Amino acid sequence: MRENTLAAIDAARDVDIRQALGLRPLINVSGTMTVLGASIMVPQAVAAMAAIATEFVDMAALHDAASGVIAELTGAQAGFVTASCASAITLAVAGTMTGDRLLAIERLPDATGLRRDVLVQLGHMVGYGASLHQSIAMTGARVVPVGTVSMAQPYQLDEAIGDDTACAVFVVSHMTVQYAMLALEQVCDICHARGVPVIVDAASEYDLRGFLARGADVVVYSGHKFLGGPTSGIVAGRADLVRAARLQNRGIGRGMKVGKESIAGVMAALRAWQLLDGAAIRAREEAALALWQQVLHASPAVRCTPVDDPTGNPLRRLRVQVAPASGWTARTLADALAQGDPAVMVRDYQCDLGYFDLDPCNLHPGDEQVVAAQLVDTLARRP
Repeated sequence: MRENTLAAIDAARDVDIRQALGLRPLINVSGTMTVLGASIMVPQAVAAMAAIATEFVDMAALHDAASGVIAELTGAQAGFVTASCASAITLAVAGTMTGDRLLAIERLPDATGLRRDVLVQLGHMVGYGASLHQSIAMTGARVVPVGTVSMAQPYQLDEAIGDDTACAVFVVSHMTVQYAMLALEQVCDICHARGVPVIVDAASEYDLRGFLARGADVVVYSGHKFLGGPTSGIVAGRADLVRAARLQNRGIGRGMKVGKESIAGVMAALRAWQLLDGAAIRAREEAALALWQQVLHASPAVRCTPVDDPTGNPLRRLRVQVAPASGWTARTLADALAQGDPAVMVRDYQCDLGYFDLDPCNLHPGDEQVVAAQLVDTLARRP
């Protein structure tokens, strides 16, 4: 059975399904972006999903098995797979509000009589296609901002805690304010002294163990970004809080449930994560950065600098600063690359600052050469 499954996967790779669906081909040098399909799924996850798709399983038992794998990989007491990291935030917050009280779970988002205040540093109130505020508020919770967009102080968090506080949410992301915010350890110390659990949104982080080790009660991850699994979210942490999050499938979580294929795919992706050759991956990524820097070196329109990931993931990107005198702007150059054949989709959310980044983490073999050629050809045209 496994051999047949792998043979089918290999055969499918020979056909570009995008053309069959009327979609244009594109190369992702933006990163693990949901808008582009997140990441290249690892073969182990594809095989696991295909193998379980035609079988019946006890879903509760499958969730239990996934909990064991998540606990092993993260150091958590328990784990839970849901539809996405955004839904993982919602369900984890809901769990801190209801505990395992089934009637409370059935009544959400009516939070009458429940602790419903959720503390978030204002500099962490990000959007990721939707807003963090909405992911929390759809439980019936009230979002309580802490500090200002440029600074948060310990007393501001301490004095925001009250009788109605359910939890605090701490966001790890390149989109948060990267200075003058309270560190995770500070947030945990202040909240734990008052009996308040801390949930960490680590959607796109490599580190599967560090946030729990630093004091978080629950950490949520994306299953389909750096892990290379199917679209999914992972809740990991204290057993009672994970159980409460999982029980939300009897309430507001029903529309966020995952099928057997996604659960099996996440388990396989986590197992594959253990076996990754990090040094080889870094070497391939650095070779792509070096190639792009080399082909762009002669162009007066741009200046290139490798930059580290702002949240500490072990990868670098190539920052392409566009010279206004060239006639190009970062925005027009990014748009021109996106209109190429194939389209080259750059990391363009900071174009208004005059630059974009090239991220090498989602390349198929040979993509780096195509990107290099597209860069040269596009810059050779007048804007």
